[in-house]
Amino acid sequence: MNIKTKIRALSTIPNKNICVPIGSMLAVQFFYEKLNFSEIFSKHKSRGLDLNSLLIGLVSYKLTENFSIKEAGKWLNQEEILEILNLENFHEKVLYRTLEILGRNKEKILSDILGSLFSVYGFDETDINLDWTSIVLHGTKSKLGKYGYSRDHRPDKLQITVGVSELKKPINIPIGITVNRGNVLDLQHFPDTYNQVKSRLKKGSLIVFDKGANTADNVKLIKEDKMKYLTAMKLNASDDKIIENFDIDKAELVDSEKSIYGIKIVKPNSIKYFYFSESLQKKQLEAKARSILKKLQEAKEIQEVITKNKKLPKKFRINNELIEIEYSFRTKLEELSDEEAIELLKCSIINGREGFFCLKSNKNLTLEEALEIYREKDSIEKIFDLLKNEIQIKPLRVWSEYSIHGAILLGFIAQLFISLMRYEFEGIKHRSTKFIKKSLKNLTLTIKFVKNGIRNYIFANFDKINSLIVTNMGTIP
Repeated sequence: MNIKTKIRALSTIPNKNICVPIGSMLAVQFFYEKLNFSEIFSKHKSRGLDLNSLLIGLVSYKLTENFSIKEAGKWLNQEEILEILNLENFHEKVLYRTLEILGRNKEKILSDILGSLFSVYGFDETDINLDWTSIVLHGTKSKLGKYGYSRDHRPDKLQITVGVSELKKPINIPIGITVNRGNVLDLQHFPDTYNQVKSRLKKGSLIVFDKGANTADNVKLIKEDKMKYLTAMKLNASDDKIIENFDIDKAELVDSEKSIYGIKIVKPNSIKYFYFSESLQKKQLEAKARSILKKLQEAKEIQEVITKNKKLPKKFRINNELIEIEYSFRTKLEELSDEEAIELLKCSIINGREGFFCLKSNKNLTLEEALEIYREKDSIEKIFDLLKNEIQIKPLRVWSEYSIHGAILLGFIAQLFISLMRYEFEGIKHRSTKFIKKSLKNLTLTIKFVKNGIRNYIFANFDKINSLIVTNMGTIP
């Protein structure tokens, strides 16, 4: 016999109960108090709405919804959020002025944050990673906006450049952030980023950075401060002799899984760590093979146009109505077979350096140590990705220079708090920012209205991550 059951309809009578996300705000309040941020920021605004309450609200919003300053104003002006933050209803322009205050006082604020961070946590290790990226800037009015090499793959847009310093593994906490014009190269940006944090580093700390910032002047700056450095080097003609004499049988096997071999070249003031990777060589040769075939195909297309006396395809032309130009092309394919053309391209593109790379340092490390430390620099790339895609400091709109600095600083504080959660709470050390944000957002405070205006407050939607965080913080009564 078949028995059919009908799900009983639940009561859906409207009520006045309110449910607001509270997890992010609890976490922000915890670290705000622990790092004594109230004292840091209070000195920069004495009139009007409390700056600290506004900042707690803005950082909480960045870790909850995070759409725009306009939307942040709507979110913060909810009666229940205003009550939690002890704020009165305000116009969204207040938030733009808040960003202006942050940007105008960024150097003092960042210095105080750095001082408080080291005072509270007393980090034993102060080796750091340094790196730089670019962020698209929408609009044309900001003086910071310049065209440059775009890491966001938008060369058509103005941009700014951002530098981050991070205490390296196992700490992995950002400790500084610098902003510069969009056309400033890494090698030019380096002194700003390094000088911002160097006063907090212990003598002999290791500074790890990419070859884009590797110049004699930058290395000199580090050595004058009695620090150590590890960086990558661009291979040039002087390295070809080393490559020519490189013998795998005599080199040290550094990584058996990826077939990486290396030799140390010790000089009076520095050490070169010279490596050869079979897997890297394979990838680079495959990429160059694709490039060779592409060039051959392009030459064939142009040769066909010449032979048939046709108009040159649009992709080979300068597409600008204000430019007049007469094209004259001649390919070498008339006198070369495909095999000969490929050999010619091989000689031009393949230089024998495929699979080789070199690190340089004034610290005596093993080949394995040097490679591992440099690989760990990828953690700062993750910070950039999180700042852009999870904390969402982009896209930056047409604001004043101070507002742009303030928006970047706000994102830095949000990322700092997420990194501190991972540092303090072992259970989420390897959880992504995306899942930490989602978990904090899920933790809600339900305000239940009963008779005589009495309210009951109920915390709900606990999960493994937010339970771990709030339990360790001890912030829920």
